[in-house]
Amino acid sequence: MKRAYWLLAGALACASLSTGKSAKSDGELGGGTAAVYGHIPPDQIEFLSTNDRILSVARSGTPTAIWEALEHGERVECMECIPQVAPLLYDSSPVTREIAAWWLRRRIFGVFGSGEVYERTLQTLKSDPSPTRRAYAAQALGEFLAAPGIEACAEAIANDKDAVVRAAAVSALGRLNSDGNGALSKALADGDRSVKLAAVQSAGRINSFNDIPPLVALTGDGDAVVRKRAIEVIGSHRAKDAASPLINLAQNDPSADVRGAACHALGLLGDASARGALETIAANDSNGFVRDLARISLRRL
Repeated sequence: MKRAYWLLAGALACASLSTGKSAKSDGELGGGTAAVYGHIPPDQIEFLSTNDRILSVARSGTPTAIWEALEHGERVECMECIPQVAPLLYDSSPVTREIAAWWLRRRIFGVFGSGEVYERTLQTLKSDPSPTRRAYAAQALGEFLAAPGIEACAEAIANDKDAVVRAAAVSALGRLNSDGNGALSKALADGDRSVKLAAVQSAGRINSFNDIPPLVALTGDGDAVVRKRAIEVIGSHRAKDAASPLINLAQNDPSADVRGAACHALGLLGDASARGALETIAANDSNGFVRDLARISLRRL
């Protein structure tokens, strides 16, 4: 019965999309719509966005109205909507920017051709005088999930003088599931804290990332948060070559958060050489949580 229910709902939605009408418009809850939604009150039934609705909210709608209209218009082909939605890639709201890119990347026509939205976004990242707009363009390229964005973001990491832009480009590589042909490893050595943190996060997201030495180098960073995040990614990669520096951190780092992260990572590595250090930490560390993490990791060796 559930399968039949959802098949009917999908058929109704597709019919509504093809006509540009909302799912409610079938005789105002008559016929097939009533069969799907039963006795649910009309104001609780989801509308599918029309072209006019998308145009209206893109021009002057509140953020929540924009989010709703674009989400409900995922499959609505509206060529005239594209020029109105494209500026939302540079909106002050990060959610609006993300949903605008999400909607645009689903267009069959009008976004990825020569001179169209995607190409203009690449150019914005490369040459716009505003660092904010360059950063927003990098974020959009990540959400577009298209291969040309990888090279563009790698170039920004190498050459853009603004740390906010570099951090955005690094995060976009994580979204694109690419190390940017070594650009991510370079970002791990960036002098700016925000870029390093973005790079560590992306290194943890990318399936094929295996350049562990730059992550190990960050375990000696002066910022405890950077050290902790690097340790977490090393642990998730099961990088056994990093056991020695992790043991040192687990024993000696001044930050309990870092010591705890190192203990947890040693458990994930499963390296028996850490047993003695973990036993000592489990018995003697000044922080109870660190002691507990050491005990848990000992069970994994």
